Amino acid sequence: MARTALVTGGSRGIGAAISIALHDAGYSVAATYAGNDEAAAAFTKDTGIKTYKWNVADYDECAAGIAKVEAEIGPVDVLVNNAGITRDAPFHKMTPQQWHEVIDTNLTGVFNMTHPIWPGMRERKFGRIIIISSINGQKGQFAQVNYAASKAGDLGIVKSLAQEGARAGITANAICPGYIATDMVMAVPEKVRESIIAQIPAGRLGEPEEIARCVVFLASDDSGFINGSTISANGAQFFV
Repeated sequence: MARTALVTGGSRGIGAAISIALHDAGYSVAATYAGNDEAAAAFTKDTGIKTYKWNVADYDECAAGIAKVEAEIGPVDVLVNNAGITRDAPFHKMTPQQWHEVIDTNLTGVFNMTHPIWPGMRERKFGRIIIISSINGQKGQFAQVNYAASKAGDLGIVKSLAQEGARAGITANAICPGYIATDMVMAVPEKVRESIIAQIPAGRLGEPEEIARCVVFLASDDSGFINGSTISANGAQFFV
């Protein structure tokens, strides 16, 4: 029986590439989304991957959604915490709402998704927790105090879960993408995009599929001794 993978924010951008790559690798995949019904329906029609709508910032919604996925597809063996938002502003202009929205989705959302799934993974003695963090969680970024804090916090979650889950056959790892050619990045003015690329030694943006291939490896049995680690996929832009 195929293992079940659940990808948050899995119907667009990097998340869509991850969902497709896991599906192609033989996993039964469920993808969550927050609000774009049209995009989710189109994604399911194109890929055959089921989509589920809930807000990862709401614990009760996560618990109910996960229960539905497990009833329809099977117990979650692989959880990819990919859902994330930005509410950028220089710190002196950042509002409490902008802070809380980002923290609630990008950081608390990881707790909300992982906590209900964790007991089943411990009982079955297998699990893969993969968090999509960010280069900006490693190095910080102007006007992203909220985002950088949330993504840095995700790395702390990974290191702690790895220690708690190791004896139960559970691994927890993170991927920190650099600048990736998603719709959001490609929509910025060309001159801005060129200035971003100029900072990347590889001389190009990353592709969503390159992040997805990292996920497929971390989800596999082959990665069983890799635990609490961070893969920096940024074209040599930043080293830790």
